[in-house]
Amino acid sequence: MKESAVISAAVEGPVDEAVVRKLIVHVGGIAGTICGKNGKANLRQRIRGFNHAAHYSPWIVLVDLNSDAECAPPLCREWLPDLAPHLCFRVAVKEVEAWLMADIESMASFLSIARAKIPADPEDLLDPKTMMVNMARRSRRWAVRADMVPREGSGRPVGPAYTSRLIEFVQNRWRPDIAAERAASLHRAISCLRRLVAKTSSI
Repeated sequence: MKESAVISAAVEGPVDEAVVRKLIVHVGGIAGTICGKNGKANLRQRIRGFNHAAHYSPWIVLVDLNSDAECAPPLCREWLPDLAPHLCFRVAVKEVEAWLMADIESMASFLSIARAKIPADPEDLLDPKTMMVNMARRSRRWAVRADMVPREGSGRPVGPAYTSRLIEFVQNRWRPDIAAERAASLHRAISCLRRLVAKTSSI
């Protein structure tokens, strides 16, 4: 019996870490060391090191597109023109929040809002994080609003427990295959990981 592939990862932050762990298990792998978690600039500085490591073992690097490029391919070419054979370098369009809200039914239930309040095409949003906060603002549950919506005058873009709420959603409710039907960049990430697992398992 072949052992499951252990896949290391590098991400921008804790929500991305939860997403990557979920995706790795989803495709039949085992999550190994998760690096980064200190923002996009930190990942950019360390990307060649991760690429070097991926010459010897499987890795996934996940970054948000944000407004850094028109689409994912130019960003990939700018960051890393020569991919190592065991690196899955994926870009969430435009932010990983779009991948989460693409599972519309689960997100509506989690936030306690009407399904119609969630965008049908989340990857078309210019600012998914702000949309997530605005959806939480409409929640029928006080706790969701208190956790995810910033206090008036705080100057913060999100509420005090925004991150922990989204991690809870990813771990307990998010369905990657369902979400991938509405998020093409997520579909590509899952396909890339499945190829990586298959390639590693055949070695």
